[in-house]
Amino acid sequence: MHFDFWILNSRMIPFNKPFIIGKELEYIRQAVESGKISGDGLFTKKCQDYFCARSGFKKTLLTTSCTDALEMSALLLNIKDGDEVIIPSFTYVSTATAFVLRGAHIVFADIDPETLNIDASGIEKLITSKTKAIVVVHYAGVACKMDEIIAIAKKNKIFLIEDAALSIGAYYKNKALGSFGQLATYSFHETKNIIAGEGGALIINDGSFSDRAEVIREKGTNRSKFFRGEVDKYNWVDIGSSFLPSEIIAAFLYAQLEHIDQILEKRINIWDRYFAELSELEQKNKIRLPRIPEYASKNGQLFYILCKDLDERDRLIDFLSEEKIKAVFHYLPLHQSPYYKNKHDGRILPVTCDISGRLLRLPLFYTLEEKEQNLIVEVIYDFYKK
Repeated sequence: MHFDFWILNSRMIPFNKPFIIGKELEYIRQAVESGKISGDGLFTKKCQDYFCARSGFKKTLLTTSCTDALEMSALLLNIKDGDEVIIPSFTYVSTATAFVLRGAHIVFADIDPETLNIDASGIEKLITSKTKAIVVVHYAGVACKMDEIIAIAKKNKIFLIEDAALSIGAYYKNKALGSFGQLATYSFHETKNIIAGEGGALIINDGSFSDRAEVIREKGTNRSKFFRGEVDKYNWVDIGSSFLPSEIIAAFLYAQLEHIDQILEKRINIWDRYFAELSELEQKNKIRLPRIPEYASKNGQLFYILCKDLDERDRLIDFLSEEKIKAVFHYLPLHQSPYYKNKHDGRILPVTCDISGRLLRLPLFYTLEEKEQNLIVEVIYDFYKK
């Protein structure tokens, strides 16, 4: 090992590290001094306007999390007992629980082995008279096959929701992810490209949902219309919950958005370096690297490798940990989870099970230094030499 290896290895390289890039603390101070930090203030509006202007969304509403935005989606679609919602099993639990909370039965789909996104070719056979919606997840910020999926949704007259939690700054055929479904959701969790600690957004591309979304977000009241002077008092008019984030979250988020291109460029450079440096291992059939289809872009959200099998993946995690490098696996199949395995219809989802056991995510964050990344790559090569 090189001398600088031992200097670096005196401290752990984390999987993720939050960062400040601009005026986050200054904007938080401004929000506090404005006398309004409860939400829907200046910075909330700046963030919402930013997304609509940059990505062409019809309406954007900040939420306290992507989970909340998904729960709002379920409320807006009037999901009820007996409705079926199709989602990939390879996703975070929030994609499912938002609809389960409203009584939906989740119909799990397998994934495409190339992109790890929902297998578009298998969706239509899962649709029944009870199907209310399809929820697609753009894994690692790589677009699903949206033309095919949109055609299926239109043909069967069902709603399309994009869980775009990992997708800020990513595109399908030069159109921003989050702009295809009637509704879509973003996440600003500290592990995402653009962060606010927690925080999310509901993207509304079908204007018929706009007014009711404001009501649901404000605990079922028409409070937003009251503050715009559209009604003389506000009242309880629908179901809803407290989905509105504070101005402190919005202030931090807006400072990040001011540097979004810089952040994306840095993360994509890190992604590209991993890909280039690890390509030799793929050529030797030791690992498999991510695939970016021609119709998609990459946004540097995460970088993964696929090991030979579960045992090799877990041994590599341990090997990296011994060298003070934190690498992690990702989603466990939801259809096999303790909560849902007895509710699943028994279909085998072979790609989901295979990928889940072999996938390993490497550290990728804005302040990751090149020498740290070189160390990570070196340790992976050492593992496969042994």
